[in-house]
Amino acid sequence: MSLGAVVLAAGQGVRMKSARPKVLHAVAGRPMIAWVLGALRDAGADRIVVVVGHGAEAVRDALPPDVEVALQERQLGTGDATRVGLAALDPACDTVLVACGDTPLVSPELLRRLVEEHRSEPRAATIVTAVVPDAGAYGRVVRDAGGRVAEVVEVRHATPEQLAIGEYNTGLFAFDRAALAAALEGLERHGPDGEVYLPDALPRLDGPVGALVAPDPEETSGVNDRVDLAACEAAVQRRLRAELMRGGVTMPAPGAVYLDAGVRVGADTVLLPGTHLRGDTAIGGGCVIGPDAVVVDSRIGEGCEVVSAHLVQAELAEGCRAGPFAYLRPGTRLERGARAGTYVELKNSRLGPGAKVPHLSYVGDADVGEDTNIGAGNITANYDGFRKHRTHIGARVRTGSDCVFVAPVRVGDDAMTGAGSIITDDVPEGALGIARARQSVIEGFTARAAARAREAAERARGGDTR
Repeated sequence: MSLGAVVLAAGQGVRMKSARPKVLHAVAGRPMIAWVLGALRDAGADRIVVVVGHGAEAVRDALPPDVEVALQERQLGTGDATRVGLAALDPACDTVLVACGDTPLVSPELLRRLVEEHRSEPRAATIVTAVVPDAGAYGRVVRDAGGRVAEVVEVRHATPEQLAIGEYNTGLFAFDRAALAAALEGLERHGPDGEVYLPDALPRLDGPVGALVAPDPEETSGVNDRVDLAACEAAVQRRLRAELMRGGVTMPAPGAVYLDAGVRVGADTVLLPGTHLRGDTAIGGGCVIGPDAVVVDSRIGEGCEVVSAHLVQAELAEGCRAGPFAYLRPGTRLERGARAGTYVELKNSRLGPGAKVPHLSYVGDADVGEDTNIGAGNITANYDGFRKHRTHIGARVRTGSDCVFVAPVRVGDDAMTGAGSIITDDVPEGALGIARARQSVIEGFTARAAARAREAAERARGGDTR
């Protein structure tokens, strides 16, 4: 028996008030439809078809290559979308899951239970329901005397007695493929556009319809607007934080830590408030990250400290420090024990083991050797207006404050530069590079200047001091 899935993702999502297709809005850094696809795969779906319509190209481009795509030319309701998807699904799939692309909280465990329940006895369909005190605008599940599902009644067609039912349709189904295909033919059309709805197929099925009541209604929640999206984000964040904390990560204030799906953090690392870990980020054990740190697509080794810093596509080996108020841009690598300090910006640069850029400096397109100390206010002038050039600074170099290195330029091992220098030529190993005007001292200058200023003021008023 082969399991297939049809994911409904053709709707516009008007209540989102967005130019972006609804299913592409992100939850924990991942499009919500990706959460649905991941759950279906983990539940054992052999083939998946996504039905697209509004924003079809954008949705298609966001899907993994192993997912089939079917186009619903006109958005004529969930029944029509299911028919389109079923036609594109591999005929070998005799059991078909139908899910909505805007339910990012659905779990593989619930889907597996649905398949097991559906296959436990001969059924035409099994519907996942949820029970709450007030089902609001959701379609009510009406059962027959034997407890089987008789129909799903939409709110606008429900009687007062049916509106009092707390069990509602979550939009998640398992079907016998042949029974579903037959039931979809000739469904009643609704409204001026002639839409057809999938729940209307249930009474037409040739076989019994069972139900699985979701243990946690939250995981069947759909996203209709930005409020729902925020609620789903909060739920996923709770899950991700709990998973890391159970793996040995400390969060003194979990609600102030924000994670993307797939972020990895080692045991005994502390994530302080205001920490955002995004994209493909991995952090080793024994680190302190935060407060107020943003780390995107970066690698941080064991025993590092990142305080009030922003890292994008950067790499820190073990024992490094960044911040406070440091910005490590793409291509930056700090070797073991290196430090990027206060108000430091690094771009496409490498700091060797133990090298330090303690404060107030920009180092771009540069290689800095082992145990070198870059003084305050240093700049590598890497751009000539047309091309980028590299600066090479050797090991154990000590640069003075307020130095500019005009690339391309090299500073040898164990060299020094004088404060205030603009280094345009290479500095040999062990040498001092100094490039500044010689200081002059003019005695009594201040008093003479003040006297001239007073004379000028008197002349301006019409007086004459001569």
